[in-house]
Amino acid sequence: MNDSASTLQTATIAAGCFWGVEETFRNVPGVKWTQVGFTGGTTDNPSYKDVCSGRTGHAEAVQFTFDPREVSYEQLLDVFWNSHNPTTRNRQGWDVGSQYRSAIFFHTTEQEAIATRSKGAREGKGFFARKIVTEIVPVGPFYRAEEYHQQYIAKRHAPAGRAG
Repeated sequence: MNDSASTLQTATIAAGCFWGVEETFRNVPGVKWTQVGFTGGTTDNPSYKDVCSGRTGHAEAVQFTFDPREVSYEQLLDVFWNSHNPTTRNRQGWDVGSQYRSAIFFHTTEQEAIATRSKGAREGKGFFARKIVTEIVPVGPFYRAEEYHQQYIAKRHAPAGRAG
């Protein structure tokens, strides 16, 4: 087994429209792979259209693998907090609905503890003018979004012939 592959960890977060969130994390050194999809809801195998209806309970989310020898989970959470507004419930900018909520979906009890400390530190130091509403919940099934959503921004802004 490849030693570096055995050290990779998975993280899942939601911070609004997954296109921009994925692009942000895709460009963090130490992040090895990203995918966008849906988690946190009650519908099995939802489509983008299903999730946009607001009836599935799912959030648009980004799941990624990272090498903790290159970037820590704490550092990734710093990117998370700085890349969206965690004080608006079910809204990021013009995007409104529970699918755009702010959430950290932890994979391990260690991730849960780190996320809870990270959120508490920001609340205690007044990083934001309003209360942080970010959910910290166990990851559930993750449903990969349709292929055209994967690396959407990179594909749209890549030079001709160089998508993704």
